[in-house]
Amino acid sequence: MAADEEEQGAVYRNRGGPHGLGHPEDRTLRVVEKEVCIPKRMRDLARKEKCTEQVEAFTQCCKASGIAMVVKCRQQNTLLKDCLGLWYKDEDFKKRCTEEFLSERREYRSTGLNKKERAEQEEAAKG
Repeated sequence: MAADEEEQGAVYRNRGGPHGLGHPEDRTLRVVEKEVCIPKRMRDLARKEKCTEQVEAFTQCCKASGIAMVVKCRQQNTLLKDCLGLWYKDEDFKKRCTEEFLSERREYRSTGLNKKERAEQEEAAKG
């Protein structure tokens, strides 16, 4: 097994690095990152950036329909699902989300602070 690792180059583990959180330059993805974290990021970005009209239409329909939304908002729900599905299958979009995830993870592993903690620290430094 050690010979396999040497042939593949540097193999990092989820320990080590400056804060014991993993090596910052490690670009390998764990299964949970591939199957959960990146798809979640893709859904969130697609909702915020790509399918805003469909999200807004579905939201307005649900607010207006109340409990009858299950029946009344099928068309808007279908349009929203189609839009999200289109972006979910887009390889360039997936690559973009993966790169953003890896960049954020590298920053976390380098500093030991997550995105929220870094923002709070920057606010404290300003004010």
